[in-house]
Amino acid sequence: MAFQSPLLRLLEERGYIHQATDAEALDALASREIVTGYIGFDATAPSLHVGSLVQIMMLRRMQQAGHKPIVLMGGGTTKVGDPSGKDESRKLLTEDDIQANIASIRQVFEHYLTFGDGPTDAIMVDNDEWLGKLAYLDLLRTVGPHFTINRMMTFDSVKLRLDREQPLTFLEFNYMILQAYDFRELSRRAGCRLQLGGSDQWGNIVNGIELTRRMDGTEVFGVTTPLITTADGAKMGKTASGAVWLNADQLPAYDYWQFWRNTADADVVKFLKLFTDLPLERIDELGRLEGQAINDAKIVLANEATAMLHGREAAKAAAETARRTFDEGAAGGDLPTLNVPGGSIGIVSALTGLGFAASNGEARRKIGEGAVKLNGETVSDPQLEIAVGEEPLKISLGKKKHGLLVS
Repeated sequence: MAFQSPLLRLLEERGYIHQATDAEALDALASREIVTGYIGFDATAPSLHVGSLVQIMMLRRMQQAGHKPIVLMGGGTTKVGDPSGKDESRKLLTEDDIQANIASIRQVFEHYLTFGDGPTDAIMVDNDEWLGKLAYLDLLRTVGPHFTINRMMTFDSVKLRLDREQPLTFLEFNYMILQAYDFRELSRRAGCRLQLGGSDQWGNIVNGIELTRRMDGTEVFGVTTPLITTADGAKMGKTASGAVWLNADQLPAYDYWQFWRNTADADVVKFLKLFTDLPLERIDELGRLEGQAINDAKIVLANEATAMLHGREAAKAAAETARRTFDEGAAGGDLPTLNVPGGSIGIVSALTGLGFAASNGEARRKIGEGAVKLNGETVSDPQLEIAVGEEPLKISLGKKKHGLLVS
């Protein structure tokens, strides 16, 4: 269908929409009034990673289209654990750990959203505010009758775990009930009419819509994004060196810039639409570049994505460091740095310490392949012990990964 509301047109044009409940009614609602919508984020670590960025950008698009985003932090649901897409139970965190993670994660959202008290200003809420006060028997009596075990067993979050004969705890089994309760609670407290999420959250979203309708008679809506994968089929946000974190203290701006610079040719246009604010006309121009010129589009992607999260100056510094490193062979000051106590380190430990290899075995393989250089000289001995003096030493893995060893 041809959407009339700026919100759904924007989401569709940039590739965010996978599924929607009653898209026609949602389109009409968004055309006539400010829609409040939310996405939930559990606080399992001090930082979200780039796999969550499409959801953050969805909230940004809501605000850009004149609507009100809610960031729902799962202080309560983090105590339970979402089984969606997981092969094993989540490690349970303490109350203090969860609150510290929420405080850390908030810093990222402040780069993407404008928070405040205005009609379209974003707000952040914690579902522990209501989930933490629930009396178990009251929940079972008021919410439990609206869920059947038969239907819950059909949702992928449950079905896939059982099909693989992997344990699903009773604690996790309750997650979808609590998430549905969140939607109803936000509908009551904040007039929230829309829940957004990844495609793996479709079942949880539908549960929340049905619970809100049955208990309150309120019509609410859901929209999910497609699963964002790279051209080789890998899940967005995972690399050989680990997660691409959004907090600067978890991943330096230069490494973040490099992640986007290393985007596959086939992903550049898609990622420009999803993860930058560049106009679609400019993205179309970049999409017509061919051959080596496609690298210019990748640099634009890296600059824009990094500037949004870390600031324009950090993006410029990362781009300049990359240029000097690759074009001039220099050791740019913005490269990832590994401090070497005592002035000596093994080459394998240096590679893993910089995050260039996920394990000692991978580091040895890269050395055996001739992919590792120290100050421009190929390293062939995996037992090499490096003496680090006053001058930094530049260590490289292939043509794209460079770092410094300092004492």
